[in-house]
Amino acid sequence: MSGRAARKETANVVWSGSWVAERLGVELVGDGKPEGDGELRELLGLALRRNPKRAHLLVSNVLGKHVPQRPSVVYGAGFELGRRVRELLGEAEARRAVVLGYAETATGLGHAVADGLGVAPYLHSTRRPVEGVARAGGFEESLSHATSHLLLPEDPHLLGSGTARGDGPAGTPLVLVDDEFSTGNTVLNTIRALHELRPRDRYVIVALVDMRSAADRDRLTAFAAEIGARVDLVARGTGTVRLPDGVLARGQALVAAHESAQAVAEAAATATGIGAVSGVGRSCTRVELRWPAGVPDGGRHGFTPAHREMLESALPAMGARIAVALGGDARRVLVLGFEELMYAPLRLGTALEEHIDAEVRYSTTTRSPVLAVDDPGYAIRSRLVFPAHDNPADGPGDRYAYNVAGAGFDAVVVVVDSAADTPELHAPDGLLAELAAHTPHVLLAVVPSYVPSAAPATAPERQEPPMLPDPLRGPLFSSYAPDEVGWLLQDLSDTELEAPTEEREEAIQSGGAHYAESLPVEYQPSAQYQDLFKAALDLSAARIARAVGTVTETVLAERGPRTVLVSLARAGTPVGVLMRRWAQHRHGLDLPHYAVSIVRGRGIDANALRWLAAHHDPADVVFVDGWTGKGAITRELSAALAEFDGFDPEIVVLADPGGCVRTYGTREDFLIPSACLNSTVSGLISRTVLRSDLVGPHDFHGAKFYRELADADVSGHFLDTVTAHFDEVVDAVDAEVKEMLEADRAPTWEGWAAVERISEEYGIHDVNLVKPGVGETTRVLLRRVPWKILAKRGAGTDLEHIRLLAEQRGVPVEEVDELPYTCVGLIHPKYTRGATGADGTSVASK
Repeated sequence: MSGRAARKETANVVWSGSWVAERLGVELVGDGKPEGDGELRELLGLALRRNPKRAHLLVSNVLGKHVPQRPSVVYGAGFELGRRVRELLGEAEARRAVVLGYAETATGLGHAVADGLGVAPYLHSTRRPVEGVARAGGFEESLSHATSHLLLPEDPHLLGSGTARGDGPAGTPLVLVDDEFSTGNTVLNTIRALHELRPRDRYVIVALVDMRSAADRDRLTAFAAEIGARVDLVARGTGTVRLPDGVLARGQALVAAHESAQAVAEAAATATGIGAVSGVGRSCTRVELRWPAGVPDGGRHGFTPAHREMLESALPAMGARIAVALGGDARRVLVLGFEELMYAPLRLGTALEEHIDAEVRYSTTTRSPVLAVDDPGYAIRSRLVFPAHDNPADGPGDRYAYNVAGAGFDAVVVVVDSAADTPELHAPDGLLAELAAHTPHVLLAVVPSYVPSAAPATAPERQEPPMLPDPLRGPLFSSYAPDEVGWLLQDLSDTELEAPTEEREEAIQSGGAHYAESLPVEYQPSAQYQDLFKAALDLSAARIARAVGTVTETVLAERGPRTVLVSLARAGTPVGVLMRRWAQHRHGLDLPHYAVSIVRGRGIDANALRWLAAHHDPADVVFVDGWTGKGAITRELSAALAEFDGFDPEIVVLADPGGCVRTYGTREDFLIPSACLNSTVSGLISRTVLRSDLVGPHDFHGAKFYRELADADVSGHFLDTVTAHFDEVVDAVDAEVKEMLEADRAPTWEGWAAVERISEEYGIHDVNLVKPGVGETTRVLLRRVPWKILAKRGAGTDLEHIRLLAEQRGVPVEEVDELPYTCVGLIHPKYTRGATGADGTSVASK
């Protein structure tokens, strides 16, 4: 279809970006023209998604991913871009070129560009590893929620390595194809990774739209000069996205509000049965395509001009077979592709257009979650959700089909490869059943999954990577109920890890060992101390319940009902359990809750993050800790997550006396009784362990379950006592949350400044040995070799347990003025077993 015809078709129709533009002030500016001018409005709509880096989503009207479009329009857009690339390169250079498309959204577009060149082989990146096929490279995507791209060509010389094509690397232009360029980061990552392996002197970047800022354009120009290569750009549309200040936060809030409303509506519909439509029991007609032997299903392992010639000759007959299966009654037909499998269903769609008079549209399923709003000014009006059905290597998860439900299709032709023709596809909650609830006729066409000659003759079933075992749960691991928390840890209960406190301190401070390589001997509290814990809990339970309610309501208001709680083991875990209980008690929400390990100086457990990304949308994850001290773990998490796309590095805490986070229950420094004890208030779980001889590259960090301490366990008592006060603090919580959502909650880092000052004033010169706040001071007295305790003058009952522990360990308590915390614990700055006390010469260990 020509550009003029496409413009005529969309004339006088509400622009599918107006809903977002009106609410967030997002503007599309094309070629210096005002927002909404001509070409960009035809090419793009706008939607919203839950992503910590970019809430808005540019939705292409001609890509064939989220928006059903005529197959000839989709294919023609890519083919025309390929023609332009051929003209740019010239015949000689075009014959040496290789085209590389990006998974998952640009696999079909890249293939169409290669067809436009006519003489170039094609390869697309993939997230599906294939046994027996060597990896030729890989790279990361900057804004996607799923990041790792693999390059798996059957021919190792396809990308221009060696002289297999007679030209050498430098003479092989690489054409990179993506659906859009927003920042250029993905392209830079790709070129950088591939240029290190196979330097070449020319790259061509192709996209439907180029929406980079001037700074991003300059950055790409500078990068090209840095590597000494020519980089050209070919795009159908060019413009920029204007984003007002605060658009990310407002977009996230808008998504959270709509998801909450949708969740309530869905729950009500489920309860009443209103609006329920079932496709279970409706038949699905299989279509025998007779796919040509030897022709790959796409470009995952390479697609050559010879393959292209074979496919072109077979397409008319395959299109005719689909037309016969449809019969003559269909008036509006959708050809629905599958994630990376975009090109085969697209070409089947173009062939079908030639055989029937019905309107034919084409789109594909995706793993990318997007908010759906049924409004003509919004690009994603409906969403079908179903489980993955191709045994993905990163584990099971939800998949989506957009703008299919309610779109008036009286037949849907589902096209998958044979690896995805699984029981999950045909399950009662699978894709076919979901479609059958919205269309009277579902057809299934299966394309044989191409198996490279180097790979096994039969594709093996997916094997779960060793770093992705199921989380540990009580009662086999921890005394918590199994639904309260899943521990993304390995069980080291049978390993001897405890060392005397004095030996650990000497090893840690001498640099001979890291604190996470061993465990302190589990402190057994005296009867007097246990009584103090119970009294403190009775006194502060309502105060804690109020903080739990405040932080949970704030999270739900800003992150929505799909929140996944991930507590930092182990101090964060009781708080995570309480937040989960509040959400269930107040809203009937069953929030998933996991506990992961983070180690100062070593970062967060990367395998745990990979497990979370495989089972949940990273944008839904909210990290939870008990309290902040000086903010070291806050900074540690932020640095660690820089390598993992999609996760929000913000920590939410019960108490933030250090002013280190923006989401908290209170900023008061008071006694949280769970800080008074070790494992006996934390599900009988030790602190986490990271040691190279115990934790391999594909293992979770470790911890121990102290089953033998069951008689002293008060974990459940702590939770139940706080939970019992939920109802009485509801009004206070609602008032506090209203104020918090309107207030400036930016971190002040007041605590960090105080720690640096104390470190210098007391001659310690190491902020890691200064532990501010009631919780951290308690840890010093329970686990480390304390030097002295600084107590805020006039501090009352919150310090009773501190004074008791200090007395038991022979540690002086010094009252000071102008302390931003209730107390600060100082670890001995020059500890050896011969010089350990407050005066540097002795210590009483009781």
